[in-house]
Amino acid sequence: MPADYGAATPPRASSASSTIAPVDPPKDGHASVTSSVTNLSNTILGAGALAFPSALAAMGIVPGMLSCLSSGLSAMFGLYLLSRCATVVGTRPGDEGRKASFNEIARLTFGKGWATKVFDLAIASKCFGVSVSYLIICKTLLPQVCQTVAQIVHHPLAEDSILLASHFWLFVWLVIITPLSFMRTLDSLRFTSQIALLTVVYLVLVVVGWFIFKGPSPQRGEVVFFKLSSNSLSSFPVQIFAYTCSQNLFPIYNELKDKTQKRMNTVIGTSIGSAIVVYQIIGLFGYLTFGSIVSGNVISMYPATTLLVAIGRLGIVLLVGLSYPLQVLPCRSSLRHLTHSFFKHHEAAGGVDESTFSRRARDEEESEEGEEGEEDALVPKGHGQVKHEMPPAQFIALTVGILFFGFLIAYNVHELEVVLAFVGSTGSTIISFILPGFFYFRLFRDEPGSTKWWALFLGIYGIGVMVFCLTFNVLNLVRG
Repeated sequence: MPADYGAATPPRASSASSTIAPVDPPKDGHASVTSSVTNLSNTILGAGALAFPSALAAMGIVPGMLSCLSSGLSAMFGLYLLSRCATVVGTRPGDEGRKASFNEIARLTFGKGWATKVFDLAIASKCFGVSVSYLIICKTLLPQVCQTVAQIVHHPLAEDSILLASHFWLFVWLVIITPLSFMRTLDSLRFTSQIALLTVVYLVLVVVGWFIFKGPSPQRGEVVFFKLSSNSLSSFPVQIFAYTCSQNLFPIYNELKDKTQKRMNTVIGTSIGSAIVVYQIIGLFGYLTFGSIVSGNVISMYPATTLLVAIGRLGIVLLVGLSYPLQVLPCRSSLRHLTHSFFKHHEAAGGVDESTFSRRARDEEESEEGEEGEEDALVPKGHGQVKHEMPPAQFIALTVGILFFGFLIAYNVHELEVVLAFVGSTGSTIISFILPGFFYFRLFRDEPGSTKWWALFLGIYGIGVMVFCLTFNVLNLVRG
């Protein structure tokens, strides 16, 4: 890590000294470090954890563990760079009260051009695609859980039972997540995130406990420490994307109480560090249990007729289902920037009643003088600062739109692997590596030290990762 990693407060860029006043970031956050760690960890940890045993099977134990570690550290560095960039927001005269977001940082570095719209489109597409995949996982696994439980209690379900209908469970889960999706802040989701993280602990106990008490599977394949083959590279994108959480870094920064770089480093380090430990434990013990025959979903390798596994599958549903609102928040924020002109024109044309919008929110948007909604949509509670809160009508319209179209796709589609592969290859690499690296290099390019050069390297590395992953996806598509 760079020599200044962990500094109490980040230095200001000397290149921006003429336009960015050296003032402290606003101290109006309300979320604790624990709440921030919980939400960021829940954003990171998902169904991707179940694929790490197959990653070790493709690369061998030693390269697989090292790749898992390096992927986590590169993601950690990207988050650190974004947290440094966040301190610049709101420090220029006239920008007081602005909240950190990808759109706001892009405005400071690249101006109000097409680039900011491309970045928002990438973030919105990535988050929306992942949220739809969560719904598909829920509707697929819940009938399996019901069937397993019915067999265990010796009351088999009829083939036409509503409990085995995936669309029924999709409706049920939509009812559960809809109220959560209308939350404006991440901190308000900390309790559901805690429940989701408990399921991660359970999955770890299942994988480790099964190996300790039952030993390797009788059909276990070969276990090797080193392996080099064409399949070795196939696991690399899985490990890279498993740490994607940058879309929620700025909301966490905005909501954090007593913002300092040290506290942000604690949030970032604890969240990524925990994910590395979880991924390596599940990867190692899952691989030791099943060897080279392990699949991309290790939980599917265990006997489906055991209550232990049924609870594990239910845990996956809770993990991804309760993580759904964490994808809606950044998706809605990015869509807010993309649709700002539409809603402003609609209001001006009389399509929305004056009472729908608070006068304060309307005046704030008009004072932007045509700027396309750089304000962050996730608003921390506080006093004495302009909040730039999203107007209620726009907030409701975007949330309903995300839920409706997400449900519509999940209802009619059973798998999104190909689409998600391309969305992840572009969106995840852009927000995890490319933007953090280039944002930091632009804002702090005159800063002494080597951090800016490491940031530039991360941006270039991200471009390389994106090209590699896109090429890999195209080849897989061609091969069928």
